[in-house]
Amino acid sequence: GNLENFRIAAGGGSGPYEGPVFSDSDVYKWLEAASWEQGREPSAALAEIQSPMTRLVASAQASDGYLNTFYQCHPERGPHFSELTFGHELYCAGHLFQAAVAARRSTGSTELLGVSQRFASHLATVFGPDRKQGVPGHPEVEMALVELYRETGDARLLDLARYFVDARGNRLLPPERFDSPYFQDHIPVRKATTPEGHAVRALYLAAGAADLAAEDGDETLLGALRVQWDNMVASKTYLTGGLGSRWEGEAFGDPFELPPDLAYCETCAAIASVMWSWRMLMLTGDPRYADLIERTMFNAVIAGVSLDGARFAYVNPLQIRSAGEQVSERSAGYGRRTWFGCACCPANVMRTLSSWEHYFVTSSSTGVQLQQFGEGTFRAPTPAGPVTLRVHTDYPWDGDVDIEVLDAPGGSWELSVRAPGWCDQPTGRLEGKQDLELTGGYLRATHAWKPGDRVQVRLPMPPRRTSADPRVDAVRGCVALERGPLVYCFEEADLPPGADLDRVVLPVGALGTKTVAGLSAGAVGLSVDARSVDPQARTGLYRSAAADPTSTGSTDLQLTAVPYFAWGNREIGAMRVWAPRA
Repeated sequence: GNLENFRIAAGGGSGPYEGPVFSDSDVYKWLEAASWEQGREPSAALAEIQSPMTRLVASAQASDGYLNTFYQCHPERGPHFSELTFGHELYCAGHLFQAAVAARRSTGSTELLGVSQRFASHLATVFGPDRKQGVPGHPEVEMALVELYRETGDARLLDLARYFVDARGNRLLPPERFDSPYFQDHIPVRKATTPEGHAVRALYLAAGAADLAAEDGDETLLGALRVQWDNMVASKTYLTGGLGSRWEGEAFGDPFELPPDLAYCETCAAIASVMWSWRMLMLTGDPRYADLIERTMFNAVIAGVSLDGARFAYVNPLQIRSAGEQVSERSAGYGRRTWFGCACCPANVMRTLSSWEHYFVTSSSTGVQLQQFGEGTFRAPTPAGPVTLRVHTDYPWDGDVDIEVLDAPGGSWELSVRAPGWCDQPTGRLEGKQDLELTGGYLRATHAWKPGDRVQVRLPMPPRRTSADPRVDAVRGCVALERGPLVYCFEEADLPPGADLDRVVLPVGALGTKTVAGLSAGAVGLSVDARSVDPQARTGLYRSAAADPTSTGSTDLQLTAVPYFAWGNREIGAMRVWAPRA
């Protein structure tokens, strides 16, 4: 019904509006994804869908620039922007603006940009300090306005983004169904010390605030965002990078409230985290932000789509006790779905994977930085001229990363390669010349680079055991397994007959690697010494603290752990990331 809604709004369709109030955003996210795809590899087949869809969107725009098919199809709802709490008019506008920017940057097309400029100009006449007082119930438009300003130079858009960020926290949104923290409207952005409330809303707002800090050179705002990000990572982030521990309100919980089985970890929240961390990386050059991007992308984001690309996860818990657990269309216990009534996640995955190439390389006045690792050819501008690098790697299955300079300006500049935080002994060498120096989280070499120069980076990735801060009550006494950037899990599909995942405990033993059939090409699994505890040998639900429930009646097992992102692609059953330490 998404496209038919635009036809109805344009006066050429019939029937009632279909879908939730924010259905327009699904179309905009698809258009954004298509634009990034076209920029990398032009496709006539894709254009045959994209072009008429763009024209359809344009045809639905009102004469004053307003565009939202739900309210255009429901004039009885009253004046525009009168339901800011859950109306999603500004949220949908933000996704339209981002799609327009993607189209302009990737293909040069300005059709959607014109639609966006007219709508944004309309917004600038409605909202502001001396006009309508209000903020969007679902942040998104803030970062979109800044991007649209960067593309058009229209300072009114930056002013409007600044207004929306600075007006937040003054309780302009009536607490409808949820209280003010759900909407991040309980405290000004500059005074907040940690993300709270609805996780996606909180992180989209933070990303928009980071864009504003960049344009304004606002060190006070940037300092507040640093504190919020640090506290999020220190006490509210799952091992996978997932965010949001409560189903109620799709929200962050209290510090260290990170239950693996009740985790919400919405795919969109993981994507929003990547967007915020990317902006913080660009503002500061601190590799910790790139580390979190990597952790989140390889685990929390791509877990949201099946290996065949056709099914999606809305929530991404770290433990499932049985198939069908948590009765909801969003429940991971039923496996990934082909679509959802609230379809924000599938389209968000599309645009994220389509734009993933843009996260790999950054540049500065001193040179070029390789932030993420993957096979490809990457170009970056520098003050001296463009740089082109070709990267060869089988990452994340292997930690060898070979970099070849294809094109470089004259003179010396610095090549920096991120040394991931998970890696204990990263090394790099400029072929036949010098070792790279490890400083500030990067392997660095300053050199008069020329085509044909090669750098070999080695990131050893032995399997490792991980434990949580003891304040994370839900996994105290448990361990998880990691290798390189990947978090691993156990699945019922890999258990021997008669074994129960709830009975498995992990002694200190050998961890090896092995090939896992039925997963993505080249997937590396872990072979793990484990033990199955016989529940009949236990002394009851509660027992003396001196008793060891794993000392008798147990059976040794050799289990396989698989990458968390690939769970549930063979059959749906029990799964867990954290297991009790024997």
